[in-house]
Amino acid sequence: MSTQLHQNLIAGEWVAGATTTQDINPSDTSDVVGEYVQADAAQTLTAIAAARAAFPAWAAFNTQARADLLEKVGLEIIARKDELGKLLSREEGKTLPEGIGEVVRAGNIFKFFAGEVLRRAGELVPSVRPGIDVEITREPVGVVGIIAPWNFPSAIPAWKIAPALAYGNCVIMKPADLVPGSSWAIADIIHRAGFPAGVFNLCMGRGSIVGEALLTDPRVDAITFTGSVETGKKVAAKAIAGMKKFQLEMGGKNPLVVLDDADLKTAVESAVNGAFFSTGQRCTASSRIVVTKGIHDKFVAAMVERLKGLVVDNALKQGVHIGPVVDSSQLKQDLSYIDIAKSEGGKLAFGGNLLKRETEGFYLEPALFTETENAMRINREEVFGPVASVIAVKDYDEALAVANDTPFGLCSGIVTSSLKHAAHFRRNAQSGMVMVNLPTAGVDYHVPFGGRKGSSYGPREQGRYAQEFFTTVKTAYVAAL
Repeated sequence: MSTQLHQNLIAGEWVAGATTTQDINPSDTSDVVGEYVQADAAQTLTAIAAARAAFPAWAAFNTQARADLLEKVGLEIIARKDELGKLLSREEGKTLPEGIGEVVRAGNIFKFFAGEVLRRAGELVPSVRPGIDVEITREPVGVVGIIAPWNFPSAIPAWKIAPALAYGNCVIMKPADLVPGSSWAIADIIHRAGFPAGVFNLCMGRGSIVGEALLTDPRVDAITFTGSVETGKKVAAKAIAGMKKFQLEMGGKNPLVVLDDADLKTAVESAVNGAFFSTGQRCTASSRIVVTKGIHDKFVAAMVERLKGLVVDNALKQGVHIGPVVDSSQLKQDLSYIDIAKSEGGKLAFGGNLLKRETEGFYLEPALFTETENAMRINREEVFGPVASVIAVKDYDEALAVANDTPFGLCSGIVTSSLKHAAHFRRNAQSGMVMVNLPTAGVDYHVPFGGRKGSSYGPREQGRYAQEFFTTVKTAYVAAL
């Protein structure tokens, strides 16, 4: 058990909070990962003031020096991948290989944006008027508030923090209450790397306090948020009221289409990975598996056999495929949707039971439903747990229609050996990302991430497309005298 009290980072100093909270291991509820302070409104305002004061100098900071700082952060994260991966798995419940993999991804994100600092470019174009040049450049937005979720406690903070800093913005970071440890570790690395005071600030605390201050203070220029649709709508309304730039990544109800000509093993592995790994707690999880009638029965039988072989246990144990649900509240929500699916007429083909293990934790057997219709709540609303349903369709055309019949549009997948159907699906799937013969979950750090419809709002995250949110365009006209 850790005895260190982890403080907030404000204006370059570690600061005690108004209150404290315990970070609890969902694999073993007797294991306290650490004690973390929580900021009040006054401390959050102090952090905002620090970021605002630091902004002019950071916006003009030497590009090589800025790149070096980001590279330093990325290298330390990767060098400590085993330690930080174990921390992540203890506080969030991902299996240890998943935790370590996420930490490496976070480090690579910082390294990528270290390079982006030096790859920034503008345009010089002639005016339609003689003797005038037009220069188009990008400048930092200003002070950015980051509100992060609990399900990717290293990667998502990294893909928001790194581009914000790379493009010359100052940051106030608010991690999710459930998983402060991973963000605190990144903040500690940033602090020791030598960033100027106030450029990066960590404010752990309640969304109703810290998040509210970020959304309502006029000194905050932009908000980037990842979380639920319900909270995202509130963030949007308050950001608009303050004329702030905002970016939202929210829910998903992602379809994986399996056609008759699919390779059965590829289909099963894609479905199991996408629906159940990371305990299904991914916005890219394939919770709707749309299967054509010719392969339906073989697919369901193979899925059930594959699920029987999955090990659900303490995230830190070797050989575990699925860790616990993140906390009791999320477990209650998962069980509620299992009951809803049953009441709607879905057939529970496998799982859905609470499990007992050596340590007390939030263990849930993965649940697979069959005989479901797309209009059912289980196929309309995001569960955010190890729960997936199969929807039987007659052919590709119906599969595409069902896949697109959702208020969300983050990721869509298809398993097929037909180049014709794969190409058509890529063009016509109403989602921001499409996977062919792959799980819907699992994306690279150097390419854009984001969706359509109710899943996302605003510019894409990750890769060079991140500049669309974290910079603003300036057009300058110059006349020769």
